[in-house]
Amino acid sequence: MAQRRDALTELVQQHVGTHTGPEKMSVAAFCSKAIDPDTGYQPSNGLVGKIVRGQSYTIDPKLVGAIAAGLGLPREIVGAAAHLQLIGYEEAELEGGAPAALMRRLGAEPGEPERAVAEKWASDTGQ
Repeated sequence: MAQRRDALTELVQQHVGTHTGPEKMSVAAFCSKAIDPDTGYQPSNGLVGKIVRGQSYTIDPKLVGAIAAGLGLPREIVGAAAHLQLIGYEEAELEGGAPAALMRRLGAEPGEPERAVAEKWASDTGQ
């Protein structure tokens, strides 16, 4: 059975929110950087607020690109998080390829919030 979680939502929540500290940015600050380089798409403050609150939203390629730009992460990593949220991965897929790269990348950069998410994902999936 495919493992799923709100990975893209969690990734954004780790970096963006109303309780900002040195490791988080405000919704407005994130939105100012979140511009898809391929299409010029920029999500609204309202949409990013929905993501931060864990509400339902539509994931598409231009949103993935904008989130990647806003977080300063490679598009492939954010895409893997979107895939995990929308479709999920079989347990064997979590051991290699894009999902494993996402886990390694979150563990390596840019810091502690990503390590916490990766550790939580690993414990939830039995890895």
